Amino acid sequence: MSAHSSTVKSARRRFVPLAIATGVIGAALLATSMSGTLSGFAASITNSNNTAATGALVMQEQSSDATPITCLSTDGGSISTNTATCSTINKFGGSTTMVPGQTVTTAISIKNVGSVAASTFTLTPGATCAQAANGSLNGTAADLCAKLNVVIKSGTATVFTGTAATLAGAVAGSGANAIAMPAAPAAGVSVPFTIAVTLALAAGNTYQGLSASLPLTWTFAS
Repeated sequence: MSAHSSTVKSARRRFVPLAIATGVIGAALLATSMSGTLSGFAASITNSNNTAATGALVMQEQSSDATPITCLSTDGGSISTNTATCSTINKFGGSTTMVPGQTVTTAISIKNVGSVAASTFTLTPGATCAQAANGSLNGTAADLCAKLNVVIKSGTATVFTGTAATLAGAVAGSGANAIAMPAAPAAGVSVPFTIAVTLALAAGNTYQGLSASLPLTWTFAS
């Protein structure tokens, strides 16, 4: 083989890889120069106001006196406990001079002053009606609670009718001595109640100088 042929073949061998490398570089440059033109469409939405917050369920009890007395469920300390004792509104009237046949009526309202509706509304009497002496002249009867007739109404609807003795421990339901509460109020709605307490005509001298007491608990739940 001549020296000329060997030189030509060697040149061809050197040219081929050079041509391939040049082609790769050119393709890369072309892709780079066209990337802005060839990119696809895009669309997006950003939700910038994603919040969640809790409401509050607060009960207000208010007397219907000329100068109303108001109690709140937050009076016990804070919304965290949301339960309080209201000793300034006496549901049995607080009379200390009742005589047989006399009726003492107390009007109150229970209002949802919170921001959320109540889903249930209950009245829970204490388990026992307690009797005690009133003053220094006291009769010997031991069942004054059974001689105090109690009628609780909301508007024209009867919530309870019976004696203070049967009101003690009474539960929700229908029938004699049951508690039938009105619908739970929405936020801002007030529910009126009247509590009428009558000393039975049959109460004789042995019932003089006595008192009876029974706690009542009103509850909202959401």
